Amino acid sequence: MKALIAVLPGDGIGPEVVGQGTRLLRAVAERFGHSFELTEAPMGGVAIDLTASPLPPETLALCQRSEAVLLGAVGGPKWDPPAKVRPEQGLLELRKALGLYANLRPVAPFPALYDASSLKPEVLRGVDLLVVRELTGGIYFGEKRRDETQAFDACVYTVEEVVRVVRAAATLARTRRKRLTSVDKANVLETSRLWRAVTERVVREEFPDVELKHLLVDACAMHLIKRPADFDVIVTENMFGDILTDEAAMLSGSIGMLPSASLGANRRGLYEPIHGSAPDIAGRGVANPYGTLLSVAMLLRHSLGLEKEARAVEAAVATSIEAGTLPADLAPPGTRPAGTEEIGTAVLAHLGAHR
Repeated sequence: MKALIAVLPGDGIGPEVVGQGTRLLRAVAERFGHSFELTEAPMGGVAIDLTASPLPPETLALCQRSEAVLLGAVGGPKWDPPAKVRPEQGLLELRKALGLYANLRPVAPFPALYDASSLKPEVLRGVDLLVVRELTGGIYFGEKRRDETQAFDACVYTVEEVVRVVRAAATLARTRRKRLTSVDKANVLETSRLWRAVTERVVREEFPDVELKHLLVDACAMHLIKRPADFDVIVTENMFGDILTDEAAMLSGSIGMLPSASLGANRRGLYEPIHGSAPDIAGRGVANPYGTLLSVAMLLRHSLGLEKEARAVEAAVATSIEAGTLPADLAPPGTRPAGTEEIGTAVLAHLGAHR
């Protein structure tokens, strides 16, 4: 298979973790007989410094003609408010331009990392959930105003925006345990009342075999900690999904473990770990690349249709973790943590055993 993959290292630890992702992609191509053209471009703060734009036109054009996009992380104190042009604006613009409305964030803790979580191992057993977050609507994209006495952020959703992400989530639930939990704040917000009504109709009319439950976002936040194994697929709006998945990351022991895929109506997707740019550890070679390596597996599966290769990557990651190759955010006290490159090398070594 031939594929063009856009590589956007971004800021902070982004180039370090993406570097291990590209090593893995090249190894997959070599060992499974594919041809991946990896083309790098600036985005985020580094792009602002180079071009004054967080998403230069050339970078967007590359992403639009690529089969998939691998992203590191964007942002940092250098470009924080009150700066008017910020790295995160480029990410929002890219998602919108590519029509990526469904963000998939799987959470399945590795047994070898149960002790790294703040929860008891018995709470973590059997946890295998998928959060589908609406990605291009809601308060992040609504009208914004501010003056000396007040600020305003509009949260807007259309029926079609809800329909398409609920369809995506219900379709995924069909391939799993056929249970869908829709999360909203319908006791307070009009957008949530619309969300609930549309979700109810779509699932009833198009997915009668999928069990649907509604849950308020504050209750969901509690139950993610109390009974996470009860969840299968969660679908929710943009801001709720952003917050809940950071919470759910702690089930895996570290936010550095979680991958994500942002998908739209076609196969092109944007793949990135959910963590930030962590400028405090950038350049030290200690960043956790597992979230990026697992994002590569999602890229292979969802955009390139290479299921066997995706499973091989996931198995190689699991073997590395079980062997104790753990970064600083997961290594038990008194043990030597593995560096970013060391982890990448271990995963490549185990990849050969999982062809």
